[in-house]
Amino acid sequence: MTLTDEITSCRLCAGRFAATATAHQPRPVPWFRPGARILIAGQAPGMRVHAAGRPFADASGVRLRGWLGMTEAEFYDRDRVAVVPMAFCFPGYDAKGSDLPPPPLCAATWHDRVMQAMPGLRMMLLVGAYSQRWHLKTRASVTETVSRWRDHAPSRWPLPHPSWRTTGWARKNPWFEAELLPELRAHLRKVLDDDAA
Repeated sequence: MTLTDEITSCRLCAGRFAATATAHQPRPVPWFRPGARILIAGQAPGMRVHAAGRPFADASGVRLRGWLGMTEAEFYDRDRVAVVPMAFCFPGYDAKGSDLPPPPLCAATWHDRVMQAMPGLRMMLLVGAYSQRWHLKTRASVTETVSRWRDHAPSRWPLPHPSWRTTGWARKNPWFEAELLPELRAHLRKVLDDDAA
């Protein structure tokens, strides 16, 4: 059984998910292969990803691909791009309809093994607070971490979550689109082009 098969069959959080407002079953969405060069490390799948079985299969994925200057085909090419969130399953909603955080058990169980399975990674995109805390060992806010992106580039790029809420954040932080995104796109394109050569 491959590592992705093991993750796909994981049911460690079945009881936790059954107790959420959505009362759903686990549906892990592993999206990586050993040859990946680029890692997109996010938070956890949302309800639409849970239904589709494909990461970022929602409006946030459209926005993220726009930030990166990537086509849909490039983004979903598992031989080059891995999408590894801090939890592989949709965590569910609470009683007020808000997203629950990714269960720490998922990262504790799988994350080290997944990272070891991709020895050729050249670039990590750390989307949101949970992935930044894990990969950068920081407790700083997303704004502070992303504003210090030069401290981590070109191998690690902290990014805010590409939800609709980021629209206002981006207006308050114009350096994100004016400075970070052009540098990120240029480096990403170099990694993709080198890999294709």
